This record gives sequence, structure tokens and C-alpha cells, in this order.
Amino acid sequence: MTVVIDTLGSGRPRHPEKQNRPDTPMLRKPPWLRVRAPGSEGYAATRAVVKTHGLTTVCEEAACPNIGECWTQNHATMMIMGEVCTRACAFCNVTTGKPAALDPTEPSRVADAVAKMGLKHVVITSVDRDDLADGGAEHFAQVVRAIRAAAPETTVEILTPDFLRKPVAAAEQVIDSRPDVFNHNLETVPRLYLSIRPGARYYHSLRLLERVKERDAQMFTKSGLMVGLGETKEEVMQVMDDMRSAGVDFLTIGQYLQPTRKHAAVDRFVTPEEFKAYEEIARAKGFLMVSASPLTRSSHHAGEDFAKLQAARRAREAAA
Repeated sequence: MTVVIDTLGSGRPRHPEKQNRPDTPMLRKPPWLRVRAPGSEGYAATRAVVKTHGLTTVCEEAACPNIGECWTQNHATMMIMGEVCTRACAFCNVTTGKPAALDPTEPSRVADAVAKMGLKHVVITSVDRDDLADGGAEHFAQVVRAIRAAAPETTVEILTPDFLRKPVAAAEQVIDSRPDVFNHNLETVPRLYLSIRPGARYYHSLRLLERVKERDAQMFTKSGLMVGLGETKEEVMQVMDDMRSAGVDFLTIGQYLQPTRKHAAVDRFVTPEEFKAYEEIARAKGFLMVSASPLTRSSHHAGEDFAKLQAARRAREAAA
């Protein structure tokens, strides 16, 4: 089990805002959620490229259960703007605190790593940077442009912060960098925002996704939900409807996994059969692409799913 008060090299607690919280129970994982520890040659090769270029990955920082599979296949989700987040979401394992200044060499380092890894599709995400006037929007756009220059054949998917309380121009700047997929996760149902995602606002996040389509109708949009936090089926279905109203093309649904006893507790483990039912409902509501399974994460199988997303759009346009 991860210890929430384990310290970093600087002696700073990983989650200082959670130290005084009471411990929550950690349920034993069912068989369908158990994965092998990473250790393949492909995993080691990907890790070497990441470390050589001084990059941060959400795979490591968020303790993703799919890291072994993805890194073995030479897939890694780059996390930019540092490894310290200004938010304190109850579900997230990323370090909370005061971030360092942005590194102006990061866009070129990320782009160089993408080119050297020969990635066909790359996912770029970031911590929240509420400390910056534009929430880090210009830096995000610089990374996208640098990848375009260094690896023009690589398709780019971004998973962005919400840019809450930032000028509208900040989000527009990221949209205008023209990623192939613009992803922003709603994470959970509106009723649970105060306890699970207190630094965010549900309708602001929904509006961000809608704004992408208003600015570029052809850009693919994507959003994700965690289940097992105490939401009801009806609430999940309402979020699906909200996403479709905002024009979201691609929905991901995965099981919430509790990082430590100081994080939000798992209410229950949703069965594979229930995930299958969610997928069928979402497809009936009109999403071009749906990925729903216990181990689904925003960037899991992102490259393969992007190809399916493109094919689904072509098929729909042909049928129209």
C-alpha cells in the first residue's frame, strides 16, 4: 500500500492537505482489477527515454494500473508543467503544493522524446496551474506546436486542465494549437464535485468542451468518468446526456481506484457486466466512440482508439 505521508527528496509531504484526514477503508480488489507488475524489456526501454529527457509522466505520478502494458507497447502519457499540482482532488495521487516556474526547454524536450520514440499518437496532459495567469495555456500550446514541428506524422491528443477563472482566451489558445483530440475529463457526477473535485466546477468543465466545438467543429472532443464513488446509474446517464449536448465525441468510463487511505474511499467495484451496459447506453446516445471497462483510463489504448474514432466519423458521414 502507498503511504500518503511518504516524503519526496525535499522533505515535502506528497499530499500535505490530506495528512490530517481520517483514514478511509481500502476494499480488496476483485480479480478483474488485478494486473501484473511491470518489468518487460519494452517497459524498461520506454522508461529509459522518459528519464533521459527528464520528462514527467502521468503514468507514474497518478500510479496508473496500466503502466506495464502501455510502456511495454512504447506508449507513455507526458505530463507537462511540472509534477506538483495546485489542486487537491480527493481521488488524485499527483503531488499537491506550490509548483516551480515553468521550464522553457520543456516543449522541445517533449517533442524530441516523441520523435525518438517514433510515436504515431501521443497524449499530453498536465497538472493544474492555478498560479499562472493563463493556467499554463501558452505553454500547453507551445508543446503541441513543438511536437508538430519535430514529429509531423504524429497525431496529438491533449488532456487539459479546466482553466477555471482564467480568461476565455486561455482555453482558445490551446484549441488554436490544433491538437487532433481535445480531452477534458468531467471525472464524476455533479452531486459529488464538492467532495471529489472541490477545486473544479462541473458546468465550467462542460462549457470548456462545448467551446472547443464552437471554435473548431471538426476537432474531436473526449471526456471521461470514474465510477465506484457512490454515483447512481441515472446520474451517469445524465452526464452522458450533458456531454452529448456539448458535442463530446468520445466517452471513457473506468473504475475509481483509491491511491491511499487518505483519499476518497471506493464505494464499490463496478462489475465488467455493468461497464458493458454503460457502453451500450452511451453508444445509443450517439457517442462516436466509447471505452468502458474497469481498467479504462483516458489515455489507455489512445492511439488505437483514435483510429477507431476517425473510422466511426467517416462511417457516420457516409451514412448521412
